Amino acid sequence: MAYDAFGGPEVLTVRDDLPDPPVGPDTVLVRVHAAGVNPVDLLIRQGGLAGAYPHHFPIVPGWDVAGVVEAAGPAVTAFAPGDEVYGYVRRDDVQWGTTAELVPAPQRCLAPKPSSLSFTEAAGVPLAGLTAYQSLTEALDVGEGDRVLVHRAAGGVGFSAVQIAVALGAHVIGTASPRNHGFLRDAGVAEVFDHSAGPISEQLSEPVDAVLDLVGGDTLADAPKQVRDRARIASVVDPVVNEMGGRYVFVRPDSHDLEELGRMADAGQLRVAVAKAFPLEQVREAQELVAGGHVRGKVVITLR
Repeated sequence: MAYDAFGGPEVLTVRDDLPDPPVGPDTVLVRVHAAGVNPVDLLIRQGGLAGAYPHHFPIVPGWDVAGVVEAAGPAVTAFAPGDEVYGYVRRDDVQWGTTAELVPAPQRCLAPKPSSLSFTEAAGVPLAGLTAYQSLTEALDVGEGDRVLVHRAAGGVGFSAVQIAVALGAHVIGTASPRNHGFLRDAGVAEVFDHSAGPISEQLSEPVDAVLDLVGGDTLADAPKQVRDRARIASVVDPVVNEMGGRYVFVRPDSHDLEELGRMADAGQLRVAVAKAFPLEQVREAQELVAGGHVRGKVVITLR
């Protein structure tokens, strides 16, 4: 799947005329079994990151991948052909994405696929899981006994975040629509609030130790009233959090963090809720589902 110009879902087309991607010295060529779909894929397609990365058309969308190593460059030491891998393939430019049969991935973007997860499940982990993990462990320094509030807890990042926070020993509070309250409690969330029932600061019995904002807007504006210390507000949505004294998080590829997520998955601490899997030919429909903003868990493209 690729596109030759920025635009709406209509620019996405199945292509069989693109050459096999190049394999650089530190690049792993992955034969794709599944690829995750994330809101950033839509943002890139619309030209929203054109000022942040060099873009080269035609662009293959997608940053999440799970598959098998086809070939490895001469500088690659961690992987060999036949290895099952997964990763967050955010390169230094935008062109060779993951919704394709073959994907060139820098070694730093990959880790061994968790053995307990299918390829489809594994493809739903990297971007969302890394975002949650880096927000909780680095920006918020969450540890045993912390009371942690996660907004939009039933979404891709949120569902990863609540499980990781539970694994870190936190008392987890989530916000979600009522239909997702039982879903979150089953994942270990101790308290669940209805995000549409008024400001969360007025629903809490007392301020929390840390807040992870995945919504922005009024939710982020209310965050200083939700937390004891503004320094422990993190947002992945709006850099204005920095002006509040908190921290804006933009996820980065990290093999060590992917390995830790894999360890959690294999230990039964991190599961993946796949909302729907689409074949490659239906990437448009997959992106439109994500654009709706009410997905419980992850949307994935399957190729094998």
